[in-house]
Amino acid sequence: MKILVPTVIPIDLEAPDGVTRVDYDVTLPIPDEHRDAEAVVVWLNPGERMKALPAELPNVRWVQGLMAGTDSVEAAFAGTDVVIAAGTGLHDQPVAEHTLALMLAAARRLDEAFAAQTQREWLDEHGGNQIRNRQGLTTLSGARVLIWGFGGIGARLAGYLSALGAEVTGVARSAGERHGYPVITPADLPTELPRTDVLVDILPGSAETDGAVGAEVFAALPRHAWFVNVGRGVTVDEEALEAALRTGEIAGAALDVFRTEPLPASSPLWAAPNIIITAHAAGGRPQQPGALIEENLRRYRSGRPLLGVTAGEASTS
Repeated sequence: MKILVPTVIPIDLEAPDGVTRVDYDVTLPIPDEHRDAEAVVVWLNPGERMKALPAELPNVRWVQGLMAGTDSVEAAFAGTDVVIAAGTGLHDQPVAEHTLALMLAAARRLDEAFAAQTQREWLDEHGGNQIRNRQGLTTLSGARVLIWGFGGIGARLAGYLSALGAEVTGVARSAGERHGYPVITPADLPTELPRTDVLVDILPGSAETDGAVGAEVFAALPRHAWFVNVGRGVTVDEEALEAALRTGEIAGAALDVFRTEPLPASSPLWAAPNIIITAHAAGGRPQQPGALIEENLRRYRSGRPLLGVTAGEASTS
């Protein structure tokens, strides 16, 4: 079989016997001589090039994404029986670290400190961010953190937060205990949100989660609460979020993802009060993608279920 591997990042992959690795440029059409490929790895493929892949690769049976959420891949291959696998575990550490950084920046109002630095303004305790935040989120020690979308990234983040003394609860489709933390379902949110200091969104993008974090969620949070989103922009009603920030319904938001990216200059979120924005930077580079590809190659060739399957069949022959 033939597998296409993107050249956009170095990928240490040793193809097993019987497998031909072909490197390809994600910005260009697939060369004619390689359109017989049975598998393709995707990462940072431009939108139009992603949409063109199904037509250019009529024999493809498996798409291995290196991203945590494969919504763009699923949209491109909608209506096909192609197996789509996500980059399971490849982003747990960098996304969890970025989320922690956003939360610490919110608690210590580093955004205001950086803004003051550009103006050569000294923010002391009599006129700076400490006064503004004194009655709200000032430390993660003792903070009640609700992580909506409690998978690998959420579990890694929970460990970091526990080390700092936070109280962590996960939200997932089924309740119980995962990785040593209590997990509730979305049906339990009306009870849990009013006692939450930080709501972290790590939800994938789908029809089910579209706009899941909206006006009702923001209204249920206490006024001192912060909202952090490192999942997908489509999971948030951005108009409701901007209104909640403008009216002081919540204390602030730290966002890494948006419905439209890059975030348009016309978006009111840029000027919303108490907001921290990063440009979809949480993921960074996938960690050791070659190991995941090699494992799924073995599984694919033996007909076993692939790791990280999000669409299509769970296994293939």
